[in-house]
Amino acid sequence: MRKPLVAGNWKMHGSRSENAALVRSLMDQLRPEWRAEVLVCPPFPYLWETGRQLNDSGIGLGGQSLCAEPQGAFTGEVSAAMLRDVGCSHVIVGHSERRQLFGETDEAVARKFVAAQAQDLVPVLCLGETLEEREGDRTFEVVGRQLEAVVSVSGIKAFAAAVIAYEPVWAIGTGRNATPEQAQEVHARIRASLRALDGTIADSVRILYGGSVKAANARELFAMPDLDGGLVGGASLKADEFAQICAAAG
Repeated sequence: MRKPLVAGNWKMHGSRSENAALVRSLMDQLRPEWRAEVLVCPPFPYLWETGRQLNDSGIGLGGQSLCAEPQGAFTGEVSAAMLRDVGCSHVIVGHSERRQLFGETDEAVARKFVAAQAQDLVPVLCLGETLEEREGDRTFEVVGRQLEAVVSVSGIKAFAAAVIAYEPVWAIGTGRNATPEQAQEVHARIRASLRALDGTIADSVRILYGGSVKAANARELFAMPDLDGGLVGGASLKADEFAQICAAAG
């Protein structure tokens, strides 16, 4: 049985005081009987302080991206070892905003995936299509290509220590979201692609949905058999709503 995971991607939001209040409120509301694993991914400057506040709460700490290189003259970049050093257990890899706004290619994402695992970080690999690609009936082609780019470099066994997040680009920050049935269709296709290579890993890997997940739609989305939780954006900045999403998953 796959344990649900709800990950909050804070993106470029927050301040020391806002983050402290958010974490306090979240810790007060989460219940140990809820089955879902919970992860928060603050901006880089706040990782250490947020991690110290989380302490032994059971809430995990993740980075929002990383550099594929282990160290060196890469101004402005952050390595996997640095993320591990400040307490991260996970890191988001290949988020659509990194692909679209910062030009990360499938090949670059694959290298970051490998770099994360080299430092025992669990990569949360994001896959997803644009509205144009969906309307052109290319969803499975695009998602399959993005997945294959990583599998071809890392090998299928690497997914025993990874998480996948399907995030339709057209549903991120737009207020739109895939229907539970649309999300399930893509999740099932991703799992089938993995099953063709290794059935055990396909059955065990967690596939999250990320695309305007809210308290209002979380329970219906998470009821789908191949949805194992969510990668949550804006709603993760509101402790009450994020807690409700965690409850729906758990």
